[in-house]
Amino acid sequence: MEMVELDAPLPFAGTTTALADDEPVEVTVVLDRKAPLVPDARAPLDLETLRDRYGADPAALDRLTSHATGAGLTVVSADAGSRLVTLQGTAAQIQAAFGTALGHAGDDRVQTAAVRLPDTLVGDVIAVLGLDTRDAARYQSRLRPNASADTAYTPLDLAAKYAFPAGDGTGQTVGIIELGGGYEVADVDAYCQGLGVGSPSLTAVPVQGGANVPGGDPSGADGEVCLDVEVVAVVVPKASIRVYFAPNTDAGFVAAVTRSVHDDVDVVSISWGSAESTWTASSTKAFDAALADAAAVGITVCVAAGDGGSADGQDDGTPHADFPASSPHGLGCGGTRLPASGAEVVWNDGAQ
Repeated sequence: MEMVELDAPLPFAGTTTALADDEPVEVTVVLDRKAPLVPDARAPLDLETLRDRYGADPAALDRLTSHATGAGLTVVSADAGSRLVTLQGTAAQIQAAFGTALGHAGDDRVQTAAVRLPDTLVGDVIAVLGLDTRDAARYQSRLRPNASADTAYTPLDLAAKYAFPAGDGTGQTVGIIELGGGYEVADVDAYCQGLGVGSPSLTAVPVQGGANVPGGDPSGADGEVCLDVEVVAVVVPKASIRVYFAPNTDAGFVAAVTRSVHDDVDVVSISWGSAESTWTASSTKAFDAALADAAAVGITVCVAAGDGGSADGQDDGTPHADFPASSPHGLGCGGTRLPASGAEVVWNDGAQ
């Protein structure tokens, strides 16, 4: 059996220490579709058709699970409709099954060699995610030290300025993706009631071990979570809000978006991302595929474009776009400032 390279790992300049052979490792394998998908906004598919017609080929799923169990791995979950398969095993088993190498760098696990697949799986597998546990994204909000000197808007002000949305969200479900932090229900209720809006219908949805765990730091991930939740809760007070909490890894991010799409929400909000150069080619492809699923069933995925300037937080002196905002299947949002009067203007107060 010949092993074929799937994708190179992300660069890592530091030093790593070896994983113990028996250290548990969980990965998410993303399978390719059984047929090419071309989203058509004029004729969205229903979710059942998406899963049946454009999910994974059952034969491909069988080949993957056969390879995994033959390598001693446990199949935790396998869903042909969403094309996601979760596998668990020891570090030694995972490295052997996928022809790769892993190491520790502090609290992170780092992939240090390319993923290689048996030739029998070439064409079946898009990506093997979760090998590298470094943060896949950062939250796209900042606290301004002199915010009182700026023009500030409540969510109601913004809704009025844009004359959007047309209704109050009755019968709609909004999915919000979060990769850390959390919210306190009492805080959200108090904020909404302070603006004359009732308590929202709010549900925290755990994905791959993620959870609503507020840390009490408004300048950290909690600030992003509360901002996301409270804006939606005020602007569409009658909508159901599902907040998908996942680990901040490529596997967690992709799984959270996939879960929201296959939960059949109406719109998804993402305020996390990172420069395209910090994603592997296969993880980008897997994420694009998840967003294409959303587009195919008529779900709009709004993604913050980032607030790190044209360098997007990178220090190599070249421009960078933020992903997943740069995906052709998502709706990149942001990049403008709304003055008290007049039209929006482009802003760039980042590093470049």
